[in-house]
Amino acid sequence: MALIFEKPSLRTRVTFDVGMTGMGGNVVFLDHSGTKLGERESIKDVAKNLERWVHGIVARTYKNKSVVELAEHAAIPVINGLTDLLHPCQALTDYFTIKERFGAFRNIKFAYVGDGNNTCHSLIDGGAKLGMELWIATPEGFEPNHRIVSEAEKTARDTGAQIQIVNDPVEAVRGAGIVYTDVWASMGQEAETEDRAAVFADYRVDSELMAYARPDAVFMHCLPAHRGYEVAPSVIDSPQSIVYDQAENRLHVQKAILYLLIRR
Repeated sequence: MALIFEKPSLRTRVTFDVGMTGMGGNVVFLDHSGTKLGERESIKDVAKNLERWVHGIVARTYKNKSVVELAEHAAIPVINGLTDLLHPCQALTDYFTIKERFGAFRNIKFAYVGDGNNTCHSLIDGGAKLGMELWIATPEGFEPNHRIVSEAEKTARDTGAQIQIVNDPVEAVRGAGIVYTDVWASMGQEAETEDRAAVFADYRVDSELMAYARPDAVFMHCLPAHRGYEVAPSVIDSPQSIVYDQAENRLHVQKAILYLLIRR
């Protein structure tokens, strides 16, 4: 399997590498942090070459269209390891972790607080399919992609899922069994860090906000986390936090993805 990574990674890289190796396969790492995919040669040519040598590709790119183009031209499975639009492997892991913790998906309020980013998009997509009650709280102007929400709402008509997009974090967290957040400035948005810190100041998940959730609520974060910014140390390092369960489960879920797509 080829790993094509434009962005830094701990969990995605290690879990796909360890997962593939543990099931008897091999991994070739292609570092594209300097030369982005499609700059040195066309994405089509990269896909057509790799399909002759490997049995699958995991691509972690800045632009979602790069992964889409790889998949269009490759005759082998292409796995989205994260793009600016989506983070599907993370969402699969998160819902696996929720099932592991609660045994079901329904009758649990899931509150996401923070930026309407790629992780948020994939959580919306997955939650709609699973019939979850999802509340997304973001500052005005940082709501999730309208197309993603619209597609999820269509799915929700069949599954019974509820999707609420609000600007009040307390409204989202009140009565929630799951409280989730992510970084305020994703990779590629580092220049906006200071400005975003001011905008998102009221969206920090701290003990005061968690008090609005159910007493047995859990805290989730896809990591890496910035303590003191999107989450207080008193929350992420508390017994309510299951962030390391999420991290562990990345390995199990990646192995499941690999088994499904490229087993021989």
